[in-house]
Amino acid sequence: MTETTDSGRTAVIVEDDAELRHLLVDVLEAAGFSTVSVGNGIDGIQAVLSHQPMITTLDVNMPGIDGIEAARRIRAASDTYIVMITGMGDEADVVLGLTAGADEYITKPFRPREFRARIDAMLRRGRAAAGVGAASAAPVRTQEGAAASFPSAPGTSAPATAPALVSQAAGDQLVMRETGAVEVPAQDGQWMAHRNLRLDLDSRIVLIDEDEIHLTRTEFDLLGALLESRRRVRSKADLALQLRGESYVTTYFVGDADKRAVEAHMTNLRRKIGDNPAHPRFIETVRGVGYRLTAETAPPPA
Repeated sequence: MTETTDSGRTAVIVEDDAELRHLLVDVLEAAGFSTVSVGNGIDGIQAVLSHQPMITTLDVNMPGIDGIEAARRIRAASDTYIVMITGMGDEADVVLGLTAGADEYITKPFRPREFRARIDAMLRRGRAAAGVGAASAAPVRTQEGAAASFPSAPGTSAPATAPALVSQAAGDQLVMRETGAVEVPAQDGQWMAHRNLRLDLDSRIVLIDEDEIHLTRTEFDLLGALLESRRRVRSKADLALQLRGESYVTTYFVGDADKRAVEAHMTNLRRKIGDNPAHPRFIETVRGVGYRLTAETAPPPA
């Protein structure tokens, strides 16, 4: 394990290829991160729990526990950004990685500048929308009703003795709340609505009726983009660039893997909001083009 000691911006690199591991260390340290690098998934999980990094990179194919399983275990305990690194053309790896909780993916072989650009775009999107890097403490209400405070930096998790909590970004602060009772924020936020689905850009809360739906950062951003566009069709390439924090410019490359990633996120989003693609209530597919919201009228019969 190699390690530097900057507690502000930390990255954990989980990669069994020593040459690639050293390359990732060089790129991330040049970007201002302190790094912790390990060669297998088990050590990677422990490193994330110990160092609470802002970013974690995971190779998919590793001995012992692979990157997909490592991502699932890390996501269950940490809010770190997960970047999957996959072999060229491994469609299943991309889909499985995103389903396991990855925020971004890089396909091999890649250039250091591309990796740096993807990381920068991911963090740019996160700072604008999810308060990444906030270090303030947020109040937590325990089961007994007593207030406590826990650090709200990305990756921070409550002790095992604390009640079950979910994290919800609100402005520049990551607020920890008990699961169950949903506190609907005041109506002065940036609420958008479609039928009985509501989304608040400030608190990053999604409600169907009064039930809160817990989405990943990318799923939330995808739903927000569609709500903003209403009935205007958003192509997969357009959505892929927006999720990467880039404007739609013809010189930007959007490959098939990017479009498949949008499809995977859309599948997960639809599952969570209970939307049947065959009889959509919220989001409809425009074949050969992309996605848009359904009409405001009553949903089609099932």
